[in-house]
Amino acid sequence: MPDISLTTLVFLCLAAAAAGWIDAVVGGGGLLLLPAMLLGLPHIQTAQILGTNKAVAIVGTSGAAITFVRKAPVQVKTAVRIGLAALAGSMGGAFFAAGISSDVLRPVIMVVLLGVAAFVMLRPTFGTATEAERRTVSRTRTIAAIVLVGGGIGFYDGLVGPGTGTFLVLALTAVLHLDLVTASATAKIVNICTNGGALAMFAYQGTVMWQLAALMAVFNLAGGMFGARMALRKGSEFVRGVLLVVVFSLVAKLAFDQWTA
Repeated sequence: MPDISLTTLVFLCLAAAAAGWIDAVVGGGGLLLLPAMLLGLPHIQTAQILGTNKAVAIVGTSGAAITFVRKAPVQVKTAVRIGLAALAGSMGGAFFAAGISSDVLRPVIMVVLLGVAAFVMLRPTFGTATEAERRTVSRTRTIAAIVLVGGGIGFYDGLVGPGTGTFLVLALTAVLHLDLVTASATAKIVNICTNGGALAMFAYQGTVMWQLAALMAVFNLAGGMFGARMALRKGSEFVRGVLLVVVFSLVAKLAFDQWTA
């Protein structure tokens, strides 16, 4: 573990807990955890921070997924299929990432996110699907979810990255008529697949600070499980509110990155 002060260590652990909570409720915990690690560990190589971040995130995501699966009506088989497609898509995105400028993509993503936020605010029933609507999802929609949600958002994750969990929740709600709680649960299973693939690569490259990751992962796990329980208890309206906050935060971060690029 790198030589860091106790104050920095406490800061990173609290950030890991908060990120786990956000990620469990609606996705997007990386918007908090990754900048916190970059701020707290300015002398550590970026590759090591990215690798350690994945090692932390996969633990919290797994804990949240287990909590959701036990209590929410998650179609695990469909979720795993989407996850495998997302894994393949993220590998493809990473392959093309070097040849595409993120400066070109950021404005497009910001416009899409603002459109999504407007849609969620103007459609109060979004993410409150009934049991009948969930049962009438066709095979075509399921295939579309695997190809477009898994492959498409997985490709985005490998190409750009920020807000992948949030995009997953939104897409699963729209394509499979899931309520926001079930969509959040399903997104966790997909995230385990994508995070696992990335972590394996980082571990192979030797860029994971395992001791620091293990400590932060405990807090991330606690935050993730608490967030999952809160989402299950408070329901779709609560998730909807957190979703809007995360979407606007993501837009702000992308705008800042574009401004300082």
